[in-house]
Amino acid sequence: MNALLELKNVNKSFGGIHAVSDMSFVVGEGELAGLIGPNGAGKTTIFNLVTGVYDVTSGDVVYNGKNINKLKTYEVVSLGIARTFQNLRLFAASSVLENVMTAAQLHNKYNFVEALGHLGRWGSLEKATRKESMDLLERVGLADRAEQAAGTLPYGLQRRLEIARAIALHPKFLLLDEPAAGMNADEVEQLNVLIKNIHEDFKLTILLIEHHMDVIMEICPHIVCMNFGAKIAEGSPEEIQNHPDVLKAYLGEEE
Repeated sequence: MNALLELKNVNKSFGGIHAVSDMSFVVGEGELAGLIGPNGAGKTTIFNLVTGVYDVTSGDVVYNGKNINKLKTYEVVSLGIARTFQNLRLFAASSVLENVMTAAQLHNKYNFVEALGHLGRWGSLEKATRKESMDLLERVGLADRAEQAAGTLPYGLQRRLEIARAIALHPKFLLLDEPAAGMNADEVEQLNVLIKNIHEDFKLTILLIEHHMDVIMEICPHIVCMNFGAKIAEGSPEEIQNHPDVLKAYLGEEE
């Protein structure tokens, strides 16, 4: 399996605080991998380093064979990386459909004059964007709420909308930051099915942060566990569940 994302001895410090320490792991092309760890372990910091929100203090973040340490977020997106956020970043006052169309329009090639005057290519591309966005909403179970304001959706459905908006960017690599947060058991099970389906149907590589262990253990064959900014274990669900350092991090158990 070819490496799509590789972290090589990555460090991130904020003043004297080491948020990420000597982090190394590989996500292969086509994988559905999980990144776990207790609160404050540094998981979201990893996502922020990959997506250009933070600069790497030292080490290398390599995507598809290219070092992306110095890239800005918009440049990272142009390479085919999309993400969702631990804290929702929807356009709350806009409709569900408008949220997805905003992302889908990134790939439209009409110019400023065409957009301003609704001329030339604008009409056909806008129609195609609307159809694509509605198809994505259908996939995540939100087509019947297309005209509803995004901020009025139940929390679990807002999570689904964020996933649809990320997919509208046509990514090759999708980072999901705690997509099951705030969901009940039934919603979590439905989310499992959704993530597995989009992974297969869109041929996506996915790296998933999640505190719901039943999500990670059920759908991620490859799991990286971190604590206090450092990797403490890596392997299959069975290996992670029985690793003494993982048990100690989560349960306080000694070997």
